[in-house]
Amino acid sequence: MKIKRVRLIYFSATNTTQTVVRRIGAKLSECLDVPVQENDFTLPKAREQDILCQSEELAVVGVPVYAGRVPNKLLPYVRDAIHGSDTLAVPVVLYGNRDYDDALIELRDVLESNGFHTIAGAAFVGEHSFSRILAAGRPDAADLQLADSFAERIDDKLQALRELPTEPVAVKGNTPYKPYFAPKNAKEYLKVKPVVSDACTGCGLCAKLCPLGSIDANDVKRYVGPCIKCGACIKKCPKQARFFDNEIYLYHKRELEQKFQRRAQADLFL
Repeated sequence: MKIKRVRLIYFSATNTTQTVVRRIGAKLSECLDVPVQENDFTLPKAREQDILCQSEELAVVGVPVYAGRVPNKLLPYVRDAIHGSDTLAVPVVLYGNRDYDDALIELRDVLESNGFHTIAGAAFVGEHSFSRILAAGRPDAADLQLADSFAERIDDKLQALRELPTEPVAVKGNTPYKPYFAPKNAKEYLKVKPVVSDACTGCGLCAKLCPLGSIDANDVKRYVGPCIKCGACIKKCPKQARFFDNEIYLYHKRELEQKFQRRAQADLFL
């Protein structure tokens, strides 16, 4: 089928999902000889507008996996604001070395219900938002080479496609979806927020980076909304001044780091 543009649509607080989606998009652009357009909806301002895709676009839609699902704070935007018009789409999720559970099938189903036709899907691995140990440094060179290969296989499928698919791409997952993965003391865990050390200079970068706008720009030690534990304010702080000290959070972090030390693999579906 004729594709005139690749559309990249993603949420990526610590840039791991962005890295994978951009790599897939770059290779697709090269294979198809078409331009790329990006819609990064990580920050609150970007989510004030709907995203409308056209019939001659190929949309690569990427989100991180939180607790085995599409993040619950993002789901309303993905469900209500990202629309296709018989647009071919590739759902991509990125997980932090544990598992992606039902995130990919959930993202696929949302896209299918919003005017997209999914022709491929993938779950890639990236450094966990909690940790610098879990999937450290990923996506790495091997992951990005796999993203290139995935894009080339999508191109092959497109070249053979003569009409819109009548069924969504088959991916791993359950329907109905399993509940969000819940750590020990889940209710208290959800309330936990990072603390700020004396190393903080008050530069305000954390407030600018917070995907929910939950850090007060005038007093960065103050929270004005919930924390989804995306890691942006911690991993991108130039003074490493933000961190978690809550034992409930630290217990969950240690548990994940001890249990999931193996090199998790990406799953590709075409």
